[in-house]
Amino acid sequence: MSVPVLSRRLVLEAPVRVPDGAGGTIESWTSLGALWADVRPRSGRERAEAGASVSAMGYRIVVRGAPAGSVQRPRPEQRFRDGARLYLIRAVAEYDPAGRFLSCLANEEVAA
Repeated sequence: MSVPVLSRRLVLEAPVRVPDGAGGTIESWTSLGALWADVRPRSGRERAEAGASVSAMGYRIVVRGAPAGSVQRPRPEQRFRDGARLYLIRAVAEYDPAGRFLSCLANEEVAA
């Protein structure tokens, strides 16, 4: 297993749900901080959704390890932001046996 090259600065964001005043909620995102990452493409596909073409690309994003419960440890349903690009985190696991790095499987979806 090679040592990842953490050369891209990503912002980790978490969803926040606030009441909308009409009995529902509005989802917004709050920044939890910046992490350096190694971003590698996995596989992609194109599909039709609501009459529009959507391109979905999978990525493996490796970041430094953080203890469970730490705000710097990514979790599923959080996302990484790289400027205008958004990567929704689907799963997180240790990248190496020592837990020095975490591997995040994420998806980026773009309307084509």
